[in-house]
Amino acid sequence: MKSSKRRLQALTESSDGLPNYLKMEDSESSIPPVFRCRLHELFSQIEKEFDVLYTENLNLQEKIDILSEKLERESYVGDRQIVDYVDFETSGKNSKVKLSQSNSQKVKTSHKLKVQTSKIVSSFKAPTYSCQLIREFTGHKDGIWDVTTARPGQALIGTASADHTACVWSVEWGKCLLQYTGHAGSVNSIRFHPTRDIALTSSGDNTAHVWQAAVNWDLPRGQSSEEELDGGGEESLGESDRPEVLRTPLTELSGHMGVVVAADWLTGGDHVITASWDRTANLYDVETGDCLQILTGHDHELTHASSHHSSRLVVTASRDTTFRLWDFREPIHSVSVFQGHTESVTSAVFTREDKVVSGSDDRSVKVWDVRNMRSALATIRSDSSVNRVSVSSGGLIAIPHDNRQVRLFDLQGQRLARLPRSSRQGHRRMVTSVSWVEDVASNMNFFSCGFDRRILGWSIQPSKDN
Repeated sequence: MKSSKRRLQALTESSDGLPNYLKMEDSESSIPPVFRCRLHELFSQIEKEFDVLYTENLNLQEKIDILSEKLERESYVGDRQIVDYVDFETSGKNSKVKLSQSNSQKVKTSHKLKVQTSKIVSSFKAPTYSCQLIREFTGHKDGIWDVTTARPGQALIGTASADHTACVWSVEWGKCLLQYTGHAGSVNSIRFHPTRDIALTSSGDNTAHVWQAAVNWDLPRGQSSEEELDGGGEESLGESDRPEVLRTPLTELSGHMGVVVAADWLTGGDHVITASWDRTANLYDVETGDCLQILTGHDHELTHASSHHSSRLVVTASRDTTFRLWDFREPIHSVSVFQGHTESVTSAVFTREDKVVSGSDDRSVKVWDVRNMRSALATIRSDSSVNRVSVSSGGLIAIPHDNRQVRLFDLQGQRLARLPRSSRQGHRRMVTSVSWVEDVASNMNFFSCGFDRRILGWSIQPSKDN
């Protein structure tokens, strides 16, 4: 519930963080000019006070994070000296962990602790990956819902924003090369075609669009991304200095009766799957725009949809606490239901090992075998709601949280690292989406975005100490 309130607040705030009802035009106000000016002065003072408090809060949070990391390291060193082995006995929601010790007199002592498995694992394992912030991409006028990377060989990323636009960025230059403005509502997801220069976006206008994503690589490198997207600088910029603006889609996929929250290409790129708040997922033919199948069964709004990288398999997540696996490899599709979360499932994605990783508002991430849906292979517990997870080809799970954290785990649930978060690095508001780069030659191999209107490019590498 708290997570839903935060997301609703994010949608109702304007790009500068003030509620929309405080951004009325003067022509709509009956307040005399003198009082209106005084009111603006008072709001300005309040804003300055909040800025000071916010900065102090960030500094305090940074100190808390440093102390937490220190405690984890000390716990790791201390526990490694006294614990001979750790035997995990998972049963139900909480896991019982039995710690066995032996001394010189061979006195055996047994303790059963009801704790979260992830915290126990974290205290035993030091961070094994280093995370370095490389570049910041700015220019969107409102929060960013989704970030995705292009196919290997193309140094591009795509973003979907609540400002009704989707953007294609150059990773090397940090510039916006193409801005798509064809949607009439918030753009909630973006995916590049696996082989062609086209993109797929979903929107709050109840549609999904397929549009031409070929970019202009001749954009001057000296122009900052914020100036490119700022309409106020049009007088000083020439036409060639601004990103290309595209307003017309190649294909509009319609038929949903509610917000289309996510969309993805099926393997091969000839078909598209969409997920909607109308509780259905639709399968479309890309060339004709026809809806081929309407997938029903979820009891509440859908939150996510994702396809397998090489098979005609799709997973859909929902607020009904489940996610469903749809198999389109046969003429008549089949469906399997995975139950294991206690709150909304916010995302579910496939791994290269034919597993599924699901994240939820119940503050957990679970790893599943697609051939066994009775119980999860691993459960990762956290202290905040989980947004759209991403899994690398090497099996690294990146988990974005409402509390501005991004944590990395492996498929066994072992914690690997946490992205830096301070007044100089990291996100200032909830992190909504993350994406890995599969091109091994790239300096930046990981991207994150959030409702602070920023996209951050990171270098995630194995730690030299490990």
